[in-house]
Amino acid sequence: MSIPFKGSQTEKNIAAAYAGEYITYVRYSSYAKKARKEGFEQIADYFQETADNEREHGKIFLKMLKESDPIVNVQFPIETRQNKSTLENLKDAAVAEDNGGLKIYPYMAAVAEKEGFLDIANTFKLIAEVEHQHGVRLAILAKQVENGTFWKREKEVEWKCRNCGYIFKGKEAPKECPVCHHPQSFQQIREVLE
Repeated sequence: MSIPFKGSQTEKNIAAAYAGEYITYVRYSSYAKKARKEGFEQIADYFQETADNEREHGKIFLKMLKESDPIVNVQFPIETRQNKSTLENLKDAAVAEDNGGLKIYPYMAAVAEKEGFLDIANTFKLIAEVEHQHGVRLAILAKQVENGTFWKREKEVEWKCRNCGYIFKGKEAPKECPVCHHPQSFQQIREVLE
């Protein structure tokens, strides 16, 4: 079954998704600033990367709307508490991303399929996968911050200074880089390049 796009539930869902992605972009950009202020450089970068992903999702949804110019009343919670900690922001974002990835976008995909918009349904499914992966990573980071293991590991690992590239081996990131003297906040587990 295929119905006209204009006025369809799919059109409304795309408009809602577009608005939601842009609101999330702004929220995560704010979370990135907070994380940086609290000394979590890597988490700040991840929040900003995720914000940029959300902005791109918004652009994708906007392109889908083309010239339909929908007027849709959408309700979104507005974040009014500005002094949340990075840990609280990680937890909130993990739940929101999982909700988008496991509930909201799969539902929107099913609606689009039912209405005959298979390409749109597929895009919702693919973005749902991205959202879910964001949620998984944010939850892991939240757990590490909460457990005090963000800069500590049970086994020796390689820590890389995000400023100068110095590699340090140990169970805990150095409090200060011995080369450039940047604080621990600039340390991260060295990435594996394959």
